[in-house]
Amino acid sequence: MAAVVAATALKGRGARNARVLRGILSGATANKASQNRTRALQSHSSPECKEEPEPLSPELEYIPRKRGKNPMKAVGLAWYSLYTRTWLGYLFYRQQLRRARNRYPKGHSKTQPRLFNGVKVLPIPVLSDNYSYLIIDTQARLAVAVDPSDPRAVQASIEKEEVTLVAILCTHKHWDHSGGNRDLSRRHRDCRVYGSPQDGIPYLTHPLCHQDVVSVGRLQIRALATPGHTQGHLVYLLDGEPYKGPSCLFSGDLLFLSGCGRTFEGTAETMLSSLDTVLGLGDDTLLWPGHEYAEENLGFAGVVEPENLARERKMQWVQRQRMERRSTCPSTLGEERSYNPFLRTHCLALQEALGPGPGPTGDDGCSRAQLLEELRRLKDTHKSK
Repeated sequence: MAAVVAATALKGRGARNARVLRGILSGATANKASQNRTRALQSHSSPECKEEPEPLSPELEYIPRKRGKNPMKAVGLAWYSLYTRTWLGYLFYRQQLRRARNRYPKGHSKTQPRLFNGVKVLPIPVLSDNYSYLIIDTQARLAVAVDPSDPRAVQASIEKEEVTLVAILCTHKHWDHSGGNRDLSRRHRDCRVYGSPQDGIPYLTHPLCHQDVVSVGRLQIRALATPGHTQGHLVYLLDGEPYKGPSCLFSGDLLFLSGCGRTFEGTAETMLSSLDTVLGLGDDTLLWPGHEYAEENLGFAGVVEPENLARERKMQWVQRQRMERRSTCPSTLGEERSYNPFLRTHCLALQEALGPGPGPTGDDGCSRAQLLEELRRLKDTHKSK
């Protein structure tokens, strides 16, 4: 019965997801003849499993085929609940990790660190399109990891840079951002794991609230509450003043180059408020997103604002980068204001093209939230070339 209900919930969201879900749920209640397979799966049903569990059997495989998308792209609430609230999410993360390591042994993109006065920001390409980051105080040889979803890749960078990992900053609970917390915090015994207590982040040791500051050497990193993608989503702002450089925003799944995250655990009003928090930062702030989505996002931006010349110029640059598999991060918040439609809900042209106009009380905030919701709906159904 559970398999039927869950599969029905996914109807219209993809027959393959429904088949996968039926296979999983039926496997969990299999008869005695299939108990060996069930026990093999259950032995890896929590983050306490071995370093490299056996692969899932073919009928349980869930690896997005199209351009390496994450497991929550264009899926329903039934799958999201399974991914975030059950051991199945961890299993899928492990499978995704294994496949990405095989497919991209040197990472999905070529990245370049940014060097400032005593500070280094090192992007680490992980999984099929994620980014983790090391923020390094080069004088003290201390490092902070942001969203270390592949502990092996992050550890390799730590060893190459010859630094000590003292903190992990987790933007949110999803396994493609938090999956490496356990292994790295065990390997580095003095490492602290920071994040929101509202988000159920694995191996959290130091809960953070809005505007809390994490200090590591000369690094001053402020947590900003940005709910919407998840209830406890945080972004992290590295203050540029101590090293006389630009501030750096590590945005997780709130904001991407020309895009924003899906609103899984909030409303359009919640997400708008979180994006406005980012809009309040300086134009020269560097944006370090959680995913390599630039080309697809700019393609969508061209649909809703076809005459935006800033978007066209950025698209040409991004396409050259991606032809050589080069990373497109960072951009700047000043650039994002010029072409990212999710930061442009105040623009009259977008409002006239897509929005409902001011509400009956003339509430511009209401109309902006409605426009954001419409943009998100269109993006979710947009088919990239």
